[in-house]
Amino acid sequence: MVMLTPDELLQIRRLQLLLQRRVDSPFAGEYRSAFRGLGMEFEEVRPYMPGDDVRHIDWNVTARTGEPFVKQFREERELTLLLVLDISGSMRFGGGGRDGRTDKRLQLARVAGALAWAAISNGDRVGMLAFTEQIEHHLPPRRARGHAWQILRTAYAPPPSRRGTDLVTALERVHRTLKRRAVVCVLSDFVSAVSPDRILGVLARKHQVHGFLVHDPFEASLPRGLGLIELEDAETGHTRLVDAAALHGRERLEHRVDRIVRTGVRCTAVSTAEDPFHCLLSHFRRMERSR
Repeated sequence: MVMLTPDELLQIRRLQLLLQRRVDSPFAGEYRSAFRGLGMEFEEVRPYMPGDDVRHIDWNVTARTGEPFVKQFREERELTLLLVLDISGSMRFGGGGRDGRTDKRLQLARVAGALAWAAISNGDRVGMLAFTEQIEHHLPPRRARGHAWQILRTAYAPPPSRRGTDLVTALERVHRTLKRRAVVCVLSDFVSAVSPDRILGVLARKHQVHGFLVHDPFEASLPRGLGLIELEDAETGHTRLVDAAALHGRERLEHRVDRIVRTGVRCTAVSTAEDPFHCLLSHFRRMERSR
């Protein structure tokens, strides 16, 4: 685990208290309502009764007995939530947000912490896989508040020496290790040298996958008339001259969200200038309306 400075530990303690206050409010109920019924297990078959959903008819049993039977399912007692966190160098970018200090890393930590604490508050298991250009941390799903604290520390900590991004390898690792249906939340800016579309689609067919695209307004609205500007790549450290007029961040953001949604992933863009709890609540409520 990356060591935090005393000031960073103080800030993360404050963030932990904020999360607990917000998540112990109706937020946790909204989380549970949104994900209710995602984990279902087959229990038994019983005779069909008027009003039953015909989509649940067990046609094999019906054919053998000559009478209509329906499958019954029960909701699993707990969900498994896996957070896939991008802790690469690009997540340290930010214009300050509403409080003057928010970058993408801090916003990601808030979203990850809120989801982790909501899961723990509802008795669900939560795990984490954090990545740069390789897998940096993997915490198997557990039910413990200390586990949520570890997730928060990892999300908030400065990036390791490896600052690149390999989202595809991280998602492939998730696909190999998650054997049972789970809720997978990917927190990233989704900027990757290799398109993650294929593996996102594969995951979405087996699991309930959600994408939270963390971004900063400055990425989408560079001031006009800057001409040639020198930019440093947060992941490689390389600098290059770029024509500011050729940068169309807003279009790139909308394109990224649309591309993610087309893979079957529910996606919400979370700006560093927004309240992350409001973004999550909006995401949960859209899920509930689409059920």
